[in-house]
Amino acid sequence: MAGTPILSVRDLTTSFLVDGEWKSVVRKASFDVGAGETVAIVGESGSGKSVTSLSIMRLLDTASSRIEGHVMLSGRDLLSLSEKEMRGVRGNEVSMIFQEPMTSLNPIFTIGRQISEVLTRHKGLSKQDARAETVRLLEKVRIPNASARFDDYPHQFSGGMRQRVMIAMALASRPKLLIADEPTTALDVTIQGQILDLIKILQEEEGMSVLFITHDMGVVAEIADRTIVMYRGEQVETGLTAEIFHHGQHPYTRALLSAVPKLGSMENRPWPTRFPVVDMKTGLATEPVEVAGTVSKGMTPILAVKNLVTRFPIRSGLLSRQTGSVHAVENVSFDLFQGETLSLVGESGCGKSTTGRSIMRLVEPTGGQIELDGYDVLRLDPVGLRGMRKSVQMIFQDPFSSLNPRMTVGAAIAEPFVKHKLGTARQAKDKTADLLEKVGLSTDMARRYPHEFSGGQRQRIAIARALSLDPKLIVADESVSALDVSIKAQVCNLLLDLQQSLNLAFLFISHDMAVVERVSHRVAVMYLGEIVEIGPRVAVFDNPQHAYTKKLMAAVPVPDPARRGIRRGISNDELKSAVRGMDYQPPKREYREVSAGHLVQVG
Repeated sequence: MAGTPILSVRDLTTSFLVDGEWKSVVRKASFDVGAGETVAIVGESGSGKSVTSLSIMRLLDTASSRIEGHVMLSGRDLLSLSEKEMRGVRGNEVSMIFQEPMTSLNPIFTIGRQISEVLTRHKGLSKQDARAETVRLLEKVRIPNASARFDDYPHQFSGGMRQRVMIAMALASRPKLLIADEPTTALDVTIQGQILDLIKILQEEEGMSVLFITHDMGVVAEIADRTIVMYRGEQVETGLTAEIFHHGQHPYTRALLSAVPKLGSMENRPWPTRFPVVDMKTGLATEPVEVAGTVSKGMTPILAVKNLVTRFPIRSGLLSRQTGSVHAVENVSFDLFQGETLSLVGESGCGKSTTGRSIMRLVEPTGGQIELDGYDVLRLDPVGLRGMRKSVQMIFQDPFSSLNPRMTVGAAIAEPFVKHKLGTARQAKDKTADLLEKVGLSTDMARRYPHEFSGGQRQRIAIARALSLDPKLIVADESVSALDVSIKAQVCNLLLDLQQSLNLAFLFISHDMAVVERVSHRVAVMYLGEIVEIGPRVAVFDNPQHAYTKKLMAAVPVPDPARRGIRRGISNDELKSAVRGMDYQPPKREYREVSAGHLVQVG
């Protein structure tokens, strides 16, 4: 690497005080970031990548943390500066953007005031000049009608637009180095693509360096010149991104790469396929195995949804009169058969989760028909609803919030079995032991509590709990999206194995197109509460017809460094709203059949 690096980290070791002892979580990390260069630090939860960035910025609590080594920024060692001197560095020479912009923005101040504060504090600009510069920055990060939005509050922006505001704030003082800590993880795939493009364009325009922290190898391939792989607090491999992808040496690097679902990898595979499993010691992966289906389409569907409508009233004024509605689900129809996986895909706000919750009557539908395993779901009284829920169970995105922290996992798994009076206490205990083994956990774990498990293990416990009533249908609502890439692969494999052995039907709700391609028999694409395209997975992925389906697929990061120069084109449009007035009449939709069972909305 030519020239003096902007940032030079040597032997960085960070320790935390745990039960009176110092425990190191980052050990001897050393790397450089050159002028105008993008370096990615990649690894899963607990690898030490975020702690590395917080150590560089000196944002850790000094009472419970200890940072050793050298962090040189343009010749100055940041670890030797006083706190006052460090405040002059943060936001001025080095800026940072975080994963969740809503927690980084103050909800009681306008976004214009928050960005202006950086300019008046670090650059000494007058109030008027700071306002003009703030509007210029908002235009630079492609926020439409920037001058009018200066006085808007954070809650008035979508997630993607809030992240743009954070980038504008980070760029306000023209830093030499931008540290981006998982800045796209919480965003929908199309918004993620826009933010990645935006960072690349702004980097070229401003000539700044970027330290990009992520667990997503697809994102790494698209943005990084060089890559640092971290595992359990240690730097296990460093090199040019293309070299790491094509000739990665460390078993963990190869494990990370093989676990990444690649869009298009299911070509010529008609059935859902297990992810390859990598031996962490050798780095060798198993061959992907097709899970031959038992889909019984000649029979009555386990779930038949016809013209489902779910709307949420909007009330305002002194008397809380209804002034409009959120049309969350609008005229949705589909069938789901035993042993089949139908995936509902789309971005946040498209209505896919509300569809799943409406089917289970966790929210009350406004109209339509739902027939589930012989039940007319919308006509059920509380007793009938309780009986129906033996046939259908739900797995949520965050298993920790769906498990009682004061209940052992054994008791949590047995609870539905006991509540529905399906057997004795002894039978409940045996059932729990059997389910723990089914989901790949040991029976002695039944005595532990949820906080004693990792995220992936907790999701397995949530799956075991869902299986305790022997359901025929499982609604999996973003059940793998919060998991690290290798854990995501393991949980998807578990779901496929359970489907094959128990002949389960899955309604798989997700925004991750690459995972959906791997696990689905059929796919339904939702946009603003409506299904715009539905059909066999092979037909939809090989021959997408609707413009929105094409947009979703084009936005998926592909783990191939050769695509690094690609720009998708940044859209300045915020996602359209599903809020409608009282007099709104939904248009009658028509569908065209492209091929057998492959339907696309016309107009």
